[in-house]
Amino acid sequence: MASDQKKILPIDYTSRDFDSIRDDLMGIAERFYPNTFQDFSEASFGSLMLDAVAYVGDQLSFYMDYNVNEAFLDTAYQYGNVVRHGRILGYKDHGRPSTYGEVAFFVLVPASQVGLGPDSSYTPILKRGSQIASVDGLSFVLTANVDFADPTNSTVVARVDDATGAPTWYAIKAYGNVVSGQFSIQESAIGQFERFKRVGITDPNLTEIISVVDTEGHEYYEVDYLAQDIIYKEMSNKNFKNDNVPSILKPYLVSRKFTVERTATNTYLQFGSGRSGETNIVADPQAVALDIFGKDYVTDTTFDPSRLTKNENFGLVPYNTTLTILYRATNPLNSNAAAGAVREVTSGRFEFEDETVLVADTRLSVVNSLEVMNETPIMGDVDRPTTSEIKRRIYDTFPTQNRAVTQADYENVAYRMPAKYGSVLRCSAQKDPSALKRNVNLYIISQDPQGKLAKTNATIKTNLKTWLDNYRMINDTIDILDPYIINIGINFVIRIKAGAEKYTVLDEAIDKIAEMYNSPFFIGEPLYVSDIYSSLKDVSGVLDVEKVMITNKTGANYSAVEFDINKNMSPDGGYIVVPKNAILELKYPEADVKGKVK
Repeated sequence: MASDQKKILPIDYTSRDFDSIRDDLMGIAERFYPNTFQDFSEASFGSLMLDAVAYVGDQLSFYMDYNVNEAFLDTAYQYGNVVRHGRILGYKDHGRPSTYGEVAFFVLVPASQVGLGPDSSYTPILKRGSQIASVDGLSFVLTANVDFADPTNSTVVARVDDATGAPTWYAIKAYGNVVSGQFSIQESAIGQFERFKRVGITDPNLTEIISVVDTEGHEYYEVDYLAQDIIYKEMSNKNFKNDNVPSILKPYLVSRKFTVERTATNTYLQFGSGRSGETNIVADPQAVALDIFGKDYVTDTTFDPSRLTKNENFGLVPYNTTLTILYRATNPLNSNAAAGAVREVTSGRFEFEDETVLVADTRLSVVNSLEVMNETPIMGDVDRPTTSEIKRRIYDTFPTQNRAVTQADYENVAYRMPAKYGSVLRCSAQKDPSALKRNVNLYIISQDPQGKLAKTNATIKTNLKTWLDNYRMINDTIDILDPYIINIGINFVIRIKAGAEKYTVLDEAIDKIAEMYNSPFFIGEPLYVSDIYSSLKDVSGVLDVEKVMITNKTGANYSAVEFDINKNMSPDGGYIVVPKNAILELKYPEADVKGKVK
């Protein structure tokens, strides 16, 4: 009878935690095994078995819920899983952001023997890849050659002959762009052939793959997806001085290629499935060129109608070889550098017009005279976006695709700029109300070395504008602007419960508000005063919140922007309206959050 009763026993599927599962098991034992299990004291074997089964059930329920939640973007919590979901929708994690900036180089060059001015034979070119450092030990790499013979450089007399007063040495000042980090090499031994081979790089600070070459000298190229058969190489433009275009893009067929997949700690190179000697036909660049009268150009890498029909292997896989991977790793700490912080040349690479005609000692004097200094801040390193921010960018990525039409498209494309060109902390695209045409005002903000809001430097703005030109509508114009920074302070008055320790409750309340605004505001985001009330009421020991006051902080180390809090307060006092071209900042939480206890 008992067996038949058990078959019709209703099961409560809502019991998923330890206590509820144990209570259900206890009820089953008492109902169906009254004579077998009678002792359920804490020290009994029966109680032990109930606890063990309930524990296992609780664990299984947790991991089942966890797996289901992590399977969907909306409910995913783990950072790596969110990024994987984003990859399916076209979002690409660029890894640790780099800092970008402009530095000034100074070098002494001997005077010419045939006339005034520096001797061109001793006027060097500082090669890209030269390394410099800040006073804090941060490393930076020169991204492009610096030609000290450029007539636009600033040249002054540095030394004169004591007898004649004629110039003997000139000081030349030239500017160059630098990026944070330093070059590193990893050699990975590859064994037997394996389809879709993955090679890992364990450096958590990797930001850019420079080159991948095997033992036989074959180079592998990074692509956005393995079905992509064409890449574009930058070639120096010899006619740069006339047309002001430094580089020319040329298409190349590639059969050896890889994509980059990033996790929180590692970077993986994902190869295809082809073997050398097998059929691996790649598309002809002429097949993807748009033959339009009066225009001679090729489309971007996304336009290749034949890539899926002509390439079955998704690129050749390296095997029985050793891969030499050259990459750039940024600094492990904050790479932003204040103005004047970069002062040391750690490794300078020089090139002269003709080394054979130079006097060795004079050449050495020129090389040793090289100095460097950044006149403007170097920035671009920003806090890692939270999972909620990543989700927000992923949701905007899929509809954006590879063009920018709406304001949300421009914001998403700006966040997608590769980390090697620098990054912005916050951006907001707004329609220019004063423009008669389709002009977009893109407001961007960065961080300084201390993690506080700071205006973005000119180098990153230039990179961003060049990046956006690849996606904007042909009739759109873009202005990249700095938003106003509004520094605020928060003051509150609370009542505490009887018996609560006054200063303990006050410290917890201040810490709660400081933690609440630990993440930076968005541009134009309002401040909800009601949220401060709610957070303070949740603090243990707080009986009531009598008053919350928001103040505008100016002067000293704060922004000079004055903002009328009362004028911009909503009628019900629930929130503060912030202009679309401004951003709030609680700059010093330890000093800007103050409270009183009644």
